[in-house]
Amino acid sequence: MSKPQIATQPISLQPYTRKAQDHNVPPLKNGERLTRAEFERRFDAMPELKKAELIKGIVYMGSPVRQKHHSRPHTHAIGWLVNYAAATSGTDTGDNGSARVDDENMPQPDAMLSLLPDYGGQSHIDEDDYLAGLPELVIEVSGSTSRHDLTHKKDVYEQNGVREYLIWHTEKQALDWFRLEDNAYVKIEPDADGIIESSVFPGLRLNVAALLAGDMATVLAELQRGIASPAHAAFVEQLAQRKQQLTTDN
Repeated sequence: MSKPQIATQPISLQPYTRKAQDHNVPPLKNGERLTRAEFERRFDAMPELKKAELIKGIVYMGSPVRQKHHSRPHTHAIGWLVNYAAATSGTDTGDNGSARVDDENMPQPDAMLSLLPDYGGQSHIDEDDYLAGLPELVIEVSGSTSRHDLTHKKDVYEQNGVREYLIWHTEKQALDWFRLEDNAYVKIEPDADGIIESSVFPGLRLNVAALLAGDMATVLAELQRGIASPAHAAFVEQLAQRKQQLTTDN
């Protein structure tokens, strides 16, 4: 069997350019309460700003990014997801993409894994190149933001159908993996071998201790075992059948 290729959504050849700074628009301020429309208006008027979120109507501004507690772990999380997506047609990854959820929420998850719309995914890229809705799996790399990620942001992801939510607490060297069951998050513990496998994306296996130790060779070796499993092969076939059915229905 030939190796499946990652499916991607069409990308416009015209690059998106944020508006020039408009000094007549008030700047975003950490902690202020806004609607999503006003949040977007102010964010677009601040082209120098790279990280800002609206969670439950409150603005959260990004702070300077540290190497050991965010930048490096963030890269490792993305690498884990990209390797899975490359072997799983119908899936897509994202890094720090803003998601339009509702009038009070526009989070910017650190890392995401989703099903593409043609394969039954619950989110899509809209006409403004934002994510509309939320993906099936989200990862937040949390140093100083652990409390926020475990409370307000967790509530938003839970209430809006993110089926699996991972929080990597880099300062505490711990990882929480939540799975949505009966519309509520349940924390999942590693098995006897220290492994957690996604219930949404079969074959997406994580050696938790290796990830926390920065041992990406072991992390990716365990992932490859998952990708080589019968469960992953069945999932790829299921996604292909789902796409064919959705195409026929439309």
